[in-house]
Amino acid sequence: MTQAGSVPAVQRIVHIARPVLWVNTLGPGVVGMWLAGSLWQWEALPLLLWLTLPFNLLIYGVNDVFDQDTDALNPRKGSLEGALIDSSEVRTIWTAVLVTNAPFLVWFAVALSPAALAWIVLYVLVFVLYSAPPVRFKARPFLDSLSNAAYALPLVFLPLALGQAPVWSAALGLMAWSVAKHAFDAVQDIEEDRAVAITTTAVRLGPRGAGLWSGGWWAVSTLCFVLVSLPVAAVNALIAGWLVLSLLRDPRPGTGHRLYRHSIAFPYVAGSVAGVQLTVALYLGLYP
Repeated sequence: MTQAGSVPAVQRIVHIARPVLWVNTLGPGVVGMWLAGSLWQWEALPLLLWLTLPFNLLIYGVNDVFDQDTDALNPRKGSLEGALIDSSEVRTIWTAVLVTNAPFLVWFAVALSPAALAWIVLYVLVFVLYSAPPVRFKARPFLDSLSNAAYALPLVFLPLALGQAPVWSAALGLMAWSVAKHAFDAVQDIEEDRAVAITTTAVRLGPRGAGLWSGGWWAVSTLCFVLVSLPVAAVNALIAGWLVLSLLRDPRPGTGHRLYRHSIAFPYVAGSVAGVQLTVALYLGLYP
């Protein structure tokens, strides 16, 4: 392949990895490093790099490979919200997933503690099994949503990799938050999932039921965040409450799609509040 031809190919791989959603992996990684007690540690760099394109390509590349039937019916695909792949791209995607992830995983196996490595392996397995048969959590109501608690695992394995104990109230809060967000975001795909006989939590519960499910988990996350930071808990409750009430007022997939852009912004806003607090505390020596 010529250099000129490689640029569109690289752009395509980046598109499949959905850069707008990298905050969901890199954000918890950075916060996990800060919760370990430092604004920056060079030892965290390989993990943080892995949580950008490589791991997101693993999540969404595998998802796109096994969701081609559903994605073909989904008007969101082919935009910034997700790629619409052709069957001819499957081999390239698998190769890119392997090439970008294998070096990091080998390094982690050599350099990290057994505890950190075990959580990383769990992290990878959950996201692969979310999309891949025969387990395919995506097509199992409630397990699809609950499996997304894995988004919080960087809050566990980053501190362990740096020789520190995780802050479990923060990790458990983000686990509950991720469970809620998955079901909420899936409301917009109810019709497409139903058309190909995929029964997600949102399909099983319907828009109103999914809103209540998400509201309950976001309430749990708020209670956990209270133990870490009152401002973060307050922001979390305000945004989650507004999203849930907006959906309950007009419980339709179309409403879920309209609210999705605000749902994407949710981790950026709440994460910024948490990040500013942690950064200031670490800089002033107020955080152990």
